[in-house]
Amino acid sequence: MEEEKSNKLLILYASQTGNALDAAERMGREAERRGCPVVVRSMDDYDAKSLPREDIVIFVVSTTGQGDTPDSMKVFWRFLLQKNLSKHWLKGVHYAVFGLGDSGYQKFNFVAKKLDNRLLNLGATAVIERGLGDDQHPSGYEGALDPWLRSLWGSLYQINPSFFQHGPDFVIPNVKLIEQPKVHITYHKVEKAHSQFTNALDLKGIQVQFERARSMSPVKFSNYKNKPDCFLKMIKNQPLTRPGSGKDVRHLEFEFEFVSSAIQYEVGHVLEILPGQDPAAVDAFLQCCNLNPEAFIIVHRTGIRNNFLGTYMNTTESPIKLRTFVELTMDVASASPRRYFFEVMSFFAKSEHERERLQYFASPEGRDDLYQYNQKERRTVLEVLQDFPSVQMPFEWLVQLVPPLKSRAFSISSSLLVHPNQVHATVSVVSWMTPYKRKRNGLCSTWLAGLDPQQNIYIPAWFHKGSLPRPPPSLPLILVGPGTGCAPFRGFVEERAIQSLSGPTAPIIFFFGCRNEENDFLYKEFWPIHSQKEGILSEAKGGGFYVAFSRDQPKKVYAQHKMLEQSQRIWNLLVAEASIYVAGSSTKMPSDIWSTFEEIVSKEGGIPKDSATIWLKALNKAGKYHVEAWS
Repeated sequence: MEEEKSNKLLILYASQTGNALDAAERMGREAERRGCPVVVRSMDDYDAKSLPREDIVIFVVSTTGQGDTPDSMKVFWRFLLQKNLSKHWLKGVHYAVFGLGDSGYQKFNFVAKKLDNRLLNLGATAVIERGLGDDQHPSGYEGALDPWLRSLWGSLYQINPSFFQHGPDFVIPNVKLIEQPKVHITYHKVEKAHSQFTNALDLKGIQVQFERARSMSPVKFSNYKNKPDCFLKMIKNQPLTRPGSGKDVRHLEFEFEFVSSAIQYEVGHVLEILPGQDPAAVDAFLQCCNLNPEAFIIVHRTGIRNNFLGTYMNTTESPIKLRTFVELTMDVASASPRRYFFEVMSFFAKSEHERERLQYFASPEGRDDLYQYNQKERRTVLEVLQDFPSVQMPFEWLVQLVPPLKSRAFSISSSLLVHPNQVHATVSVVSWMTPYKRKRNGLCSTWLAGLDPQQNIYIPAWFHKGSLPRPPPSLPLILVGPGTGCAPFRGFVEERAIQSLSGPTAPIIFFFGCRNEENDFLYKEFWPIHSQKEGILSEAKGGGFYVAFSRDQPKKVYAQHKMLEQSQRIWNLLVAEASIYVAGSSTKMPSDIWSTFEEIVSKEGGIPKDSATIWLKALNKAGKYHVEAWS
């Protein structure tokens, strides 16, 4: 007997940075406006076993790193790959896939492509051809999303006309939806409470405030991150680059405070930190929006009971200071607002000129101009609101639409075996110029660099697996980590050095690169200690440390040049079943290093280049070629 199909359009998204979530929510809004019953859910909040019961499913998926699935999609994807699923398992299910990617990467929209192929193999029927959003497009991913959506609504109407009572082109006027934000706020009279989590003296009070604010937020933070693994206190803030060199890279050390459970991070794991916001920027936002920072509020999702975000301490019953809620959940002075933000703003603009400009920005015709004004310039919520002073958005809409304050991820550069109760990070302070020559600074890196270890500032933190698995002591290693790519390998070397004191360990060969020996040779005292005499990076032990200073001579020399010089050593380790680990910038570096390994395998193995490629792919498939790259 055939299962009864769902009578709702299901939109499933897998987002890493928030773009896929935004695109999915926009699809949901457009479906609502057409009178179509719709459910929008994250993939990690949906049981993949239920897919055969769905009539129509829209998948919105981003591609991360070197063609990786987002964290929220990993369990879902593993289920779909099960060999016991038949080629008719999804027969009768209609679907569409929209991907978000960057054509600057080798595996452009790889996740969307492999999901599309797998759904077809399981018997599902594609509604329309997959859409592929591209960050390189003048309008970003929306350049592909706009025409794709227009086709989608027409195709869905052909399949199931009952979804659209008045046809695919009928749209409920926006003004009706503007009266119904998805957030409701109640105000309470409270005598005293902690204000900023960074200044509160009682760590338990800080934790309560933090979890209360995050659990009230209408945004579901990835992996339900309302409760941090611990709070960190900075104990060291050491510059690794020379002042005036054009780069500011810091070695930061933290101690664990108020640990919720035993911290068991490993080398190769990732540390996530929630940054503090500039108090002046928060004050300016509150003033601009005419909000009372001292008010006490409870934030509810409309139509959902108070426990809508889990059961952490049942915190939604207790009010929180409005200013604290903004500080801990709303990114007011770093992230750019989305297109829908401008659309909603237009309804609350008192000035006709401002309203017309906002309506233009929110229209398909104004899409490219909005992208230039907003995303390209990285306009912040605060700047946009200041550019349109006649707009007074209700706080409910601000809570719903201001981008969430997100944690930032850093490779861990220490070993817990060497530093119990500590974690170290190597942080490059991010800054850049926009097309209109306005200087921008990375929120988290700038904040961390400005912290004084003498201050009692407690930082919410989480630990999770990265792309670099912890190697056993018996595994020979070939490490390539130019620039801050050396960060995880500092932990690898520390750990193997302490392991070597109690037993035999395999050799490590490490290739590092930077611009100048004087300016940005990161950890310049650390590497020589381990590469001399009987150190684990020493040539005497079968390893080695090789550094390229690209700008210290007329002809540029990079890490891959040093690799070619040591091709025989690399080949000897590969023959001894070494694993390769690569870390650093995600632009050209990973593909350049791969090409260098191809060259080495071809030369030393005496095989053609295409055979070397096959050999390396087999190494990769066997889990012996690991890449962790960041933009």
